[in-house]
Amino acid sequence: MSWRRLGLIYASNGMLPWARSHAALPTPVHLRGDIFRFFFSSRDADKRSHIGWVDVEVCDAPRVHDIAHAPILAPGQDGTFDDSGIGMGSVVTTDGEVSIYYMGWNLGIRSPWRNAIGLARSSSPGGAFVRYSPGPILDRSPEDPYTLSYPCVLQFGPGDWRMWYGSNVSPAVGNADMQHVIKQARSVDGIHWTRDGKTVIGFADKAEYALARPSVTKVGDSLLMCFAARGPSYRIAAAASRDNGVNWRRLDSEMGLGASDRGWDSEMTCYPALFWHRDRLWLAYNGNGYGVTGFGLALWEGAFPL
Repeated sequence: MSWRRLGLIYASNGMLPWARSHAALPTPVHLRGDIFRFFFSSRDADKRSHIGWVDVEVCDAPRVHDIAHAPILAPGQDGTFDDSGIGMGSVVTTDGEVSIYYMGWNLGIRSPWRNAIGLARSSSPGGAFVRYSPGPILDRSPEDPYTLSYPCVLQFGPGDWRMWYGSNVSPAVGNADMQHVIKQARSVDGIHWTRDGKTVIGFADKAEYALARPSVTKVGDSLLMCFAARGPSYRIAAAASRDNGVNWRRLDSEMGLGASDRGWDSEMTCYPALFWHRDRLWLAYNGNGYGVTGFGLALWEGAFPL
């Protein structure tokens, strides 16, 4: 039972103004047949991140079909919560609408950054995306006083929306390491959210200090989450829940994905996205440099130890 790596799929060649470097946080949406649109974040010459896409044939020998020549979301106007860049989170498709949940950046002075969660919507994956609001749908609060990051949103049914997101439990000031865990919020409409600030998934040991970019999917009657766990370096960790997301059990050794022996993901693995295609479970993820070397795919082979 393991992930079979299918190799590097896409990396920025530096030629597009909005994508001088990085292809981070790949997020798939099925278009037709074996073709998926992977939304991802890239940085311009000023290191501000934008969201664009690349279309990939998802199979045992994946290949790129097309790439966006312009971003579908750029940093917001000066003074807004996402004026310093936007990081891809997750995509939810419902009848007649595609919703992108993303992280917006502000650069700080006494602390290096502030993050919040925003929403943009379109009538189709290839349509124009429009922000729901100039402001975030989920911002700092008594439950999350420091920062919020990389949301994963699923709709379980009418009036039952779930979000898993990252949040600092202590301020990241100076050279101090962040203490970044995964929390959960709920909504009846995918726009207005309630949260209690409780940690859903915390650290496995003293070496860990940041858990980021959760990705959740259903496997039978259980929920499987993959996420980036940071200690000496990032690696992809995993957890499972048998009670609809209330309690989680770490499955790092069974379903995690560490660095490879050589190549584009030999230093780290991070920013996973789980998805199903043709009754098989796939994993899109970044490797070295938090997306500098692009993103690749892996395919789960074997039973699920949930």
